[in-house]
Amino acid sequence: MADFTLTQMTAAEFLELPESNKIIELINGEVIVALSPIDRHQKRLSRLYLKLGTLVETGEWRFALADVHIDGLNVVQPDLFWVSPDSESCHLVDDRYWHGAPDLIIEILSPGTTRQDRDTKYRLYEKNGVREYWIVDAEELYIEVYSLHNSAFKRQGVFGLGEKFESTVLNGLTLQVDALLKG
Repeated sequence: MADFTLTQMTAAEFLELPESNKIIELINGEVIVALSPIDRHQKRLSRLYLKLGTLVETGEWRFALADVHIDGLNVVQPDLFWVSPDSESCHLVDDRYWHGAPDLIIEILSPGTTRQDRDTKYRLYEKNGVREYWIVDAEELYIEVYSLHNSAFKRQGVFGLGEKFESTVLNGLTLQVDALLKG
């Protein structure tokens, strides 16, 4: 089932909404409420969070439902994101939400979010300076990696089981896709 739009508002108005345990994002001024992710999505998210958290112990790892105030019309809840310890572009505000572009954002494709993750969020993250963006296919078990170069994402590659890739944002760390997604 697809996401649906509730209303138009600014990020400031959105951040005044009461706390919720639902996936609610503000995308280009539209409030979007998503259905709960399928179990396969949650399984991959848990695996990524646990594995990456042990490999990269510096900085801050967060997963949905953490709000990221990107700009005046966009407050997103990435599946997983990382803020480097020396980030000047993203910081926690009032122990409530993150403000600015995280260094790394990871979105896991779900039937209702694939287009948004590949198009709308891709352009939003690129425009606002997210340094690295991973799109994870939880069913086909691959990771697309995009790195920001001269204010534009450049695809580093699509990496499947049995393959590895290097994350420039995570200090050149080489990552095995099997370790991140399998199991």
